[in-house]
Amino acid sequence: MRVEVVTLFPELIEQATSHSIVGRAQASGSLELHCINPRDFTSDRHRTVDDYPFGGGAGMVMKPEPVVAAIEAATGGDPTIPVLLTAPDGEPFTQALAQELASLPRLVFVCGHYEGIDERVRDGWITRAVSIGDYVLTGGELAALVMLDATVRLLPGVLGNESSAHEESFEGGVLEYPHYTRPAVFRERGIPEVLTSGHHANVAKWRRTQALVRTRARRPDLWEKLLPLSKADQKLLAAHDAQQAQDEATASNNEATASARAEQSVRVDEPVSNPV
Repeated sequence: MRVEVVTLFPELIEQATSHSIVGRAQASGSLELHCINPRDFTSDRHRTVDDYPFGGGAGMVMKPEPVVAAIEAATGGDPTIPVLLTAPDGEPFTQALAQELASLPRLVFVCGHYEGIDERVRDGWITRAVSIGDYVLTGGELAALVMLDATVRLLPGVLGNESSAHEESFEGGVLEYPHYTRPAVFRERGIPEVLTSGHHANVAKWRRTQALVRTRARRPDLWEKLLPLSKADQKLLAAHDAQQAQDEATASNNEATASARAEQSVRVDEPVSNPV
């Protein structure tokens, strides 16, 4: 996969992508990454890339000439290469979009800055605008890095274990199940017995159940999209909820019993007064 990043701060992108998964992807040849600076396409001695907005207002706007020239250099004039703009008003970036991008041979990210880019650039040269969340960053570089990381790790051969990418949060529309590692007991906290049972089918059922329970509790928005559940998932959840209700009832009964015994013990220990 070849990715070009149009950015005013190429050093930020280059430094961040030289490590971890993205760095290894470049070293292995799975990813070819290039940064293109719009300042290299300016003609004045100050290398000006921004100007005041027409109509007045606060902030500056990225000029169309250097940005478009940088985009055309990135695509080589090929209109079929997707060009993504990082923008707070873009479509939400999701795991599904990361999977879509990972299937592309080439891709261009355009990092916005200041108050944004001239709207004519967006209308004529941007394929789609994408946002990583409902907040505003100083520049689009961090957003581009987030999307790049999420995309590159899905490329074939990039992750050490190919199954890892298929068992993560948002795969299949659910959050990921809990993970545990050694030691089996840490500061009096143990792990679910099923994970040491060696029964792979039961482990798989437990993991699916936990993924469903987590999604239902933590991400109602994702949960709504899962409905209606398959019969298998309904069965898993019903068994989990029934067991949880039973455990809570048992705990409540034990607490009531312990309280009653404590109260009885107090009564026994009270001195008996002799009648006058």
